[in-house]
Amino acid sequence: MEKFVITQRINNEYQFNLKAVNGEIILTSEGYVQKASCQKGIESVKINSQDASRYDRRVAVNGKDYFVLKARNGEIIGKSKLYNSKSGMENGIASVKLNAPMAAIVDETLKK
Repeated sequence: MEKFVITQRINNEYQFNLKAVNGEIILTSEGYVQKASCQKGIESVKINSQDASRYDRRVAVNGKDYFVLKARNGEIIGKSKLYNSKSGMENGIASVKLNAPMAAIVDETLKK
């Protein structure tokens, strides 16, 4: 099952990871001070993931490809892992488009 997993970082910021059915992380958020903001970030991913113009394809300093997903206001709401090829990156984008809209939300911060 695809899912957004909310966790808390060591610095107490909240973040989410979008995981595909196979458990692979396909998108990671920035840190959020408040959990409510993190939850709004998830909703933003669900909406913006369907708009191809929201994906910004980039190349890291080590030459690997990755992408970021941006909100309507241009702010980054999620970043992918590093890929060994452009086709791998495009598959990652396709996976976010497919998985994000219906993904469940699992709040792991409630387990503490």
